[in-house]
Amino acid sequence: MDAALFEPEPVSAVGRMIAGASAFAVSVGGAIVWYFDPAKAGFFPICPLYTLTGFACPGCGLTRGFHELFHGDLVTALDYNALIPVFVLAVLFLVVSLISISVRGKGLVRLSASPAFLVGMLVVLLTFGVLRNLPVYPFTVLYP
Repeated sequence: MDAALFEPEPVSAVGRMIAGASAFAVSVGGAIVWYFDPAKAGFFPICPLYTLTGFACPGCGLTRGFHELFHGDLVTALDYNALIPVFVLAVLFLVVSLISISVRGKGLVRLSASPAFLVGMLVVLLTFGVLRNLPVYPFTVLYP
């Protein structure tokens, strides 16, 4: 494989500032989720799918899960959303890449999601979303 395929392109000065501001915004959001308990604080948004239908989407429970994870309770975090490890890796990669862009002007790697990858992720999320809403054991464990 050609190494140039993965080499990120340089980003302009404006792009670097936007990346830095974005990394800061994600960090502030994380600090808010760490400080305020989403199960008790009333200002966190409620899932529109859950509000309209009563069904939990694949992302339902992530805010509460991240709060518990930030406080060291991995079991409760996984209970809120079993896919939280996937989301943690995605958020970590995003923040580190944004910091890399703002500091050195390049991301970690060039990201070009293939259609097969995107379809695969869509299938995983849809499957998880359907399974966590089935009213039979063991799938009821997946419900936040």
